[in-house]
Amino acid sequence: MNNLTAISFAETDLDAIAAHEGRVAVFVDAEGKMDLAARRVNRLTKGAVARLVESARWEKMKDGEAGSIGFPAGMKADAVDVVRLARNAKGKVARKAGAMLAKTRGGKADTLMLCASLRRAEEVIFGFAMRDYVFTDHKTADDKRSGGLKVMHGKPDELEAAAAPLMAVAQGAHLTRDLTNEPANVLTTTNYAERLKEMESLGLKVEVLDEKALAKLGMRTLLSVGQGSDSPSYVVAMHWDGGKKGDAPLALVGKGVVFDTGGISLKPSAGMEEMTMDMGGSAVVAGVMRTLALRGAKANVVGIIGIVENMPSGKATRPGDVIKTMKGDTVENINTDAEGRLVLCDVMWYAQEKYKPAAMIDLATLTGAIIVGLGHENAGVFSNNTSFCNDFLKAAEAEGEGAWRMPLGQAYDDLLKSRIADMKNVGGRPAGSITAAQFLQRFVKEDCPWIHLDIAGVASVKSETALAPVGATGWGVASLNRLIADNYEAE
Repeated sequence: MNNLTAISFAETDLDAIAAHEGRVAVFVDAEGKMDLAARRVNRLTKGAVARLVESARWEKMKDGEAGSIGFPAGMKADAVDVVRLARNAKGKVARKAGAMLAKTRGGKADTLMLCASLRRAEEVIFGFAMRDYVFTDHKTADDKRSGGLKVMHGKPDELEAAAAPLMAVAQGAHLTRDLTNEPANVLTTTNYAERLKEMESLGLKVEVLDEKALAKLGMRTLLSVGQGSDSPSYVVAMHWDGGKKGDAPLALVGKGVVFDTGGISLKPSAGMEEMTMDMGGSAVVAGVMRTLALRGAKANVVGIIGIVENMPSGKATRPGDVIKTMKGDTVENINTDAEGRLVLCDVMWYAQEKYKPAAMIDLATLTGAIIVGLGHENAGVFSNNTSFCNDFLKAAEAEGEGAWRMPLGQAYDDLLKSRIADMKNVGGRPAGSITAAQFLQRFVKEDCPWIHLDIAGVASVKSETALAPVGATGWGVASLNRLIADNYEAE
């Protein structure tokens, strides 16, 4: 696993600035007002900071952006990054500034951050930690990250304490990215289950159900997806019991298809290599559970994921097969490439039957249709409970993670009618992401508040985002953590 950038906190020492090797970051507000640290750097560089602040370049910069002074005279630093940021900048802007500093350093040089004047310095540090990520586990060249972040502040202990829960979120997001970026020949179904089991070291209770146990439970649709693969299928349940004893947990359910060929309904070869990310929903669940454990959340949460591989073989499920779900309903499998919902429906039913959750959220890279509708800016949000849905949307907005509510309705549900079974697993080309959600809603009990998050467009992207490089984003870890902190933590 990629560990977070090493971060150390120390009391501001103006005399030590000149000797720092690497990069030095100072913060100046839009009007050009410098704090003590910025003034010291300005004096050391013989007025270079002031010249930058007075330039036309500075006028064009937005809050959270920076101008760099390379090899500054009077200092040992490789560069000085002068960040334009108001002292009371809000969280998203502060995070943007931190991310920019991480991107600028390129994962190599030590960065000394002088942030005594900032009211939300922990948000800058969080942005830095989130963006300072690379996935180089399978590169032979020595291009891994080196160096770290040194933070000087007037009250370093208080700042470190304020940053700690945010670092737990960053660690969870990095785990999600690692899992989603991992190739399928490494992250096999068995390897995935083993990695999740290792999180017991954090205080989670982790239960791994093998195929024999799943068959006994009646998870026939989940098993049907994996039966064409030589790799066994699993369900893994991760428990965090930090809330009041006896309180019903929040259930997080994730689709964990480690590779999706489409099965007998084989996908086109172009782009199929990207289907290593088809377990992205489960990776978010794993990341959230890691975050909750690391920060000692006072909440009861269970994260349950179905781990399968969808492959074509003589044992694979065929289009036209009829399978009985754990619930007891039958499904006509029209398209074996619509497999994620078959995994989720059994796991969702199991979650409700066993844990009687206060509410349930499922996450999946479920449909290409959601990308057509929302692009890579927003996840699709479907829900049977407006209050619950609004709580999540509020959390996502606060964390800057795009999410957009989509409709549900009987007309969409009617598209799933089958001539020979209780339902089909697809409803045709129109409204593909909605009919997928309608399929899942059939496995939600009436008294259970539920959200379905279709994250196909946001789990892994081909251009960098505000806090992530190209590839897996870790989308959802921060939003779900905030939802839990704001609504499910014990007093």
